Amino acid sequence: MKRKLVGSALAVLFAGAMALVCTGTANAVADGQAATPGMYPFAVKLTMTNIPKPDGTTYNSGCSGALIEPEWIITAGHCFHDVNRVPVSGPPQYQTTAALGTVNVTSDPGEVRTIVDVAQSPVNDVALAKLSAPVYDIAPLLVDPATPTVGQNLELAGWGATSDVNAAPSNQLYLGGFAVDSIATNTIGVQGVSPSPETSACLYDSGAPYFVPAGHRTGLLVSVENNGPDCPHTASETTARVDVLTTWIFQTETTN
Repeated sequence: MKRKLVGSALAVLFAGAMALVCTGTANAVADGQAATPGMYPFAVKLTMTNIPKPDGTTYNSGCSGALIEPEWIITAGHCFHDVNRVPVSGPPQYQTTAALGTVNVTSDPGEVRTIVDVAQSPVNDVALAKLSAPVYDIAPLLVDPATPTVGQNLELAGWGATSDVNAAPSNQLYLGGFAVDSIATNTIGVQGVSPSPETSACLYDSGAPYFVPAGHRTGLLVSVENNGPDCPHTASETTARVDVLTTWIFQTETTN
């Protein structure tokens, strides 16, 4: 599909993250770099099958996301929609599976769950999706409550295409380095930095996390992929801020 709460541990994690941001090497993500085994197991590959169209036919698609609690992942709101492509909450209207704990689903399927419920953000293109069973052996991304800053360095981990030409979801997790270039009320713009200025999110990277790494296992989630120009490109991507959603995320996870 087109992309188009932290307590006292936060200070320790953030200090480690800032020391490590940009130390990881950052193609799913166009002009990126393939993740190596063990990197960012919280990254989620979403596979949607038999999505209905208004004419009665169906199609398959995919998105990316991240584990933020044992039973919950975060992704783009437009990944879950009705027959008219309007984002909706509730049980998905088509079969959706989530694979995590792997960097290549061909060689290692990872841990697989189905999505059983969805909650749409009230302010931006974000959804929380509930897993059919919790995942306890993978450290989740922590939602960063701090306001992003222009120039902040982020990593992207996505399962999308490497080009908009004959695009298809990737079976390999790819990474890229980005920097925040603009800040709006509920979104931020980001631009590719490494390994190339053309490093960019692509089709099926919708919902992929932009985060400050803390080692190769977890980090601080800053935003999720929403939309951008055809990839690869050097322009800005629109991504949804998560710091403005901390209360909603907490309420959703505790009441559903």
